[in-house]
Amino acid sequence: MDSRDAIFERVRSAIGRKLGQKPLPPPEPLLRVSAKTVEQRLARFRAALEALGGTVTLVPNFASARQAVETLVDGQSFVASPHPFLAQCGIAGMPYANPEELRNACATAGVGITSAYCLLAQTGTIVLRATPQEPRLISLLPPVHIAVVPQDRLLTNLDEMLSMIPRPVDDSSAMVLVTGPSRTGDIEQFLVRGVHGPGHVHVVIVGG
Repeated sequence: MDSRDAIFERVRSAIGRKLGQKPLPPPEPLLRVSAKTVEQRLARFRAALEALGGTVTLVPNFASARQAVETLVDGQSFVASPHPFLAQCGIAGMPYANPEELRNACATAGVGITSAYCLLAQTGTIVLRATPQEPRLISLLPPVHIAVVPQDRLLTNLDEMLSMIPRPVDDSSAMVLVTGPSRTGDIEQFLVRGVHGPGHVHVVIVGG
């Protein structure tokens, strides 16, 4: 028995298994969703996202959502997804003829505006699903990301989302969980923002 086999044999002995024995099936996931009021979810989401350097703006209606976005954009060039909720808020988004056109628009825009599949209060997370109405590049390529989301899409945590929809990407090419501005500590162990995605993240929550 060589050293590699000897190591594996010690591991098997330690966990009470034999060579060739199939592992036991994994246990069913245990989802924990604690009851939270809307006010508690809003407060938790704000605290979690702001602790990471993002901002949260609460507005009562569509018109005030558009005003809040205009204030955040502050005259910069922007690209917006053609999501129905953005259209309700009067935020103009347009489908692009091909991926290259979309890529060029996102590469030159200062701000990307999207809606979101949902928000997770526990971690201050924006959950985005890639669809023709919500292309991934709009939330990833511009240096500033603004997400405009209805209040009823604010959930307590990931467990709650998965308990509602166990297979959330069945009708999507990808799902992205965005928790705060992009950051990395790989560069000489200094925290740097905006290396792999937007350096600024703003969430506008539309209540009522």
